Amino acid sequence: MNKIVFCLITLTLPLGAAAQHSHKEVQEDIARHRAMAEAHEAAAKCLESGKKPDQCTKALQTACKGLALGKYCGMKHAH
Repeated sequence: MNKIVFCLITLTLPLGAAAQHSHKEVQEDIARHRAMAEAHEAAAKCLESGKKPDQCTKALQTACKGLALGKYCGMKHAH
């Protein structure tokens, strides 16, 4: 019984934590998401222009510095 209660409490903690973001923090998150989306759109256009993938990835990494985790601006997909 204690394990079940612990699991339920653990599963609901992230929901409570997310509700504690201030309006300012939410607006900052929105701005970061939009900046990441713009960086990804620029990367797509870079690839469409015929540039080498390594060149486009480097530009993406530069544009996303400080915005997202990882070297792929918060997004990595399979090839």
